[in-house]
Amino acid sequence: MKKTLVSALAAAFVVGAAGTTFAAANPFSDVPRDHWAYDAVTQLAADGIVEGYGDGTYRGDRNITRYEMAQMTAKAMAKGDMSASDRALVDRLAAEFADELNNLGVRVSNLEKHADMVKWNGKLEYTYTSERTETARDGKTKKNDDNLLFRLEPSAEVNSHWHVNARLDAETKMNKDSGDNDSDKVTLKRAWAQGDYNNFTVKLGKMEMLSAEAYAKPGALIFDREFSGAEVSFGKDVQFKLQAGRMSSDEITNDVAANYQGAEIQYNGRFTIGAGYYRLNASDLSSLVKNGKHTMPIWGVNAGYSFDKNNFLSAAYAHSPKFVYGNMPKRSYQVTYEYKGAKPEDRGSWGAYVSYRQLAGASVAPTEDGAFEGTRGIELGTDYTLFDNVVLSAKYFHGKDLYARYLGSNNDKVSKLFGRVEFFF
Repeated sequence: MKKTLVSALAAAFVVGAAGTTFAAANPFSDVPRDHWAYDAVTQLAADGIVEGYGDGTYRGDRNITRYEMAQMTAKAMAKGDMSASDRALVDRLAAEFADELNNLGVRVSNLEKHADMVKWNGKLEYTYTSERTETARDGKTKKNDDNLLFRLEPSAEVNSHWHVNARLDAETKMNKDSGDNDSDKVTLKRAWAQGDYNNFTVKLGKMEMLSAEAYAKPGALIFDREFSGAEVSFGKDVQFKLQAGRMSSDEITNDVAANYQGAEIQYNGRFTIGAGYYRLNASDLSSLVKNGKHTMPIWGVNAGYSFDKNNFLSAAYAHSPKFVYGNMPKRSYQVTYEYKGAKPEDRGSWGAYVSYRQLAGASVAPTEDGAFEGTRGIELGTDYTLFDNVVLSAKYFHGKDLYARYLGSNNDKVSKLFGRVEFFF
């Protein structure tokens, strides 16, 4: 038998009513002070058991559903300060609406489960760079840049093995108060599905592409970007990685994506060693590849050694045998010494490194926070965790412009100052 909302709540008025002084303010416009259920409705509203509607009405003359009564019973059950008689009434209500309460519990638990399945990470990042050149190619120049980046990285569980991931970036140039092309926009940088099994992982979509040596500072010698396709990795101490898909490249002049394949093997321990082979194929590569071919192969090797938990020495070398651009070298390399390192979760942690780098023909899209493509020289870097999840970093590069140098000019000085603050969440 259906009851109106007012009559049902009047029956339940005893819950928490004893010894209570009711608020003078009228919580609902359609329950006047002289209404027989005014005190009951006011008390239940004050206790958070009923909420009413967004327009400030209570609508107590309509029929109440069993599900609505179960919701109010659940809220009453959560109250801890009630008499034995009130508790007995709540227990009888709980027995009457047991099925609805069970359904309510299922719905709540499922909602919590799905909420837990989606996780959000991200950061706010401000970066300042100042590049100074004195070359025959560009003359004497100075270029400053202030960039603000807001990044979101959601991850959602599909089942016990699979989850989906994405990266969304919104950037603005603070010195111009605008993003690229005078418009601030959100870019979907990555989106991929990932399946994790015992020592075996598969990825499908648009994902990170870091060449094997990127585990060490200052970062990748060959690739530090994204590609669209598939990746399979397997192994434990010795890990194998296979990649295939499409990749845009600064080496490709007409914004045509290249076909890409890559294979890596890496051993990780106190002594780390690995090798990789990568292959790009696109018609626009003919101007950079010997004999006008469309295929650009690159191979690389890397090694590192941890003296202890604080000191690490690494080296990497890459070669692009078919690369041609004037007298530009076909090889890239870097040698780095690292000490410690800042950890976002560890306030006061810090680190520093020094590296000698050459980013030449084998560096398609390397990490360029300090040294940049087409240069050779010394890079210094440091980072420090100022507060929990707030990291400061600074880098300085001084070296030579290889384009100018290998085009026959000694006027080839370049330098770069880099500063960044990151707020992780």
